[in-house]
Amino acid sequence: MLIRYAVMAFVALASSAAVFAQTDEIQVYNAEIEELGVFNLLNHTNYTPIGRKSADFPGGIIPNESVNGAAEWAYGVTDWFEQGLYMPLYSPYSQGRGASLNGFKLRELLVRPHAHEHTFFYGLNFEFGINARYWKPRRISSEWRPIVGLHLHPVDFIFNPIVDTAYTGGVGGLEFVPATRLAYNFNQKWAVALEEYADLGQLKHFVSPHNQFHEIWAVMNHYGKVFSIESGVGVGLTAASDKLTFKLMVSRDLNSRSSH
Repeated sequence: MLIRYAVMAFVALASSAAVFAQTDEIQVYNAEIEELGVFNLLNHTNYTPIGRKSADFPGGIIPNESVNGAAEWAYGVTDWFEQGLYMPLYSPYSQGRGASLNGFKLRELLVRPHAHEHTFFYGLNFEFGINARYWKPRRISSEWRPIVGLHLHPVDFIFNPIVDTAYTGGVGGLEFVPATRLAYNFNQKWAVALEEYADLGQLKHFVSPHNQFHEIWAVMNHYGKVFSIESGVGVGLTAASDKLTFKLMVSRDLNSRSSH
């Protein structure tokens, strides 16, 4: 079932092109999903006090001093499938624009059931976005995010070899934007991690290392009964990267299995 959906997603991407712009979420997916029948709300907030001084495309949001985020709604459909919705995507502030609504995304997350119980875990996330023209260079875009990882207790290693698309061009025009996480779990409630986010350019022709986007992040996670929190600070490694960015993610289950 998971392989069939993966093939379908890849075929959908086969007529796509590159997308490079601001992001609403800064997160490495770990193949964990909500339990059956549980709703969850995760709020993403990203602040870039020292960022790129010009937009990535004409009319786009300028990263420097911008605040961007999303409300991510999730529902556990089965033990291997989670339905998600990002609505709204928003920027509380960006230079020359102030506050703005940036669009929404549908999300389908397919994973190995009960990933936290396995040493090796995997999954596939697919997103379909409708964008304001100042948020992305094209109205429609998508993300295909494979998930692979190892729980080595107390260390986790997770890799998301992400490709982005704007549904123009061929397979070679897909944008390769991998994300990696190396975490140390002190216990079931606390963890620290190093994360790396990159944009290497189109698959048909990676840009030079100097012009690639690379950020390294120090991250803290707290998993609570009422709220779970992920916070971090990221530093750019190349000229094409933002120099300093902060993130805060706060999530809460809106119901529980016991209420069904």
